[in-house]
Amino acid sequence: MKDVETIRPDWLAIAAILPRADTRDVLFGAPGIAALPQGARIGTSAPRRAAQMLHARPDCTIVPFRGNVATRLAKLAAGEADATLLAAAGLERLGQPHAGTPLPLEEWLPAPAQGAIGIECRADDAATRAVLAKIDHAPSRARVTAERTLLLALGGNCHSPIAVRSAIEGEVIAMHAALFSPDGAQRVDGEARFPASDPGEAGALAADLLRRAPPPIAEHFAGAA
Repeated sequence: MKDVETIRPDWLAIAAILPRADTRDVLFGAPGIAALPQGARIGTSAPRRAAQMLHARPDCTIVPFRGNVATRLAKLAAGEADATLLAAAGLERLGQPHAGTPLPLEEWLPAPAQGAIGIECRADDAATRAVLAKIDHAPSRARVTAERTLLLALGGNCHSPIAVRSAIEGEVIAMHAALFSPDGAQRVDGEARFPASDPGEAGALAADLLRRAPPPIAEHFAGAA
């Protein structure tokens, strides 16, 4: 769900969210962010990863990296960059759950809806929706819906420098989100707690973030208009 458009056609429905996998990013090339060599070249084409890295390590340089997991790891091995970042969920699904160094969620926030798989069907296909409802994982749906609600309220998409972590604590969703300027120089964080039964309340956190965001951040989000 990380790369699914924020605004979807009305005639399509995300009828099921499967149990969410590991949401963390995995670092290749060093045992941690602090261990990266001075001036390290970081291979990524994700604005969120680039901005978050430059915020943590402004001495680093971002090198555009595209392609599947094997392609990006081959580029790293060929010396096109000193380090790169991949999603833990993707690595696990490829049978490489122990590759690289997973970054703690407390220090490195993932992308909205990272690690989640959604199953889509026609909105008017009641029979199919009823079948898919049987495999819908309610806690994962609540978290993914809340994170996508945040994204929508910000006017962001999968190319926006937005990072968010959410967890269900009893009947409550606890959410921590951060917005970055593309160069990583500016960052604004916010936290919220709201009922898991009403994930739409993540929109209030988006409004708070935009209210406090400096111009170098706010100008990149349509929700600030």
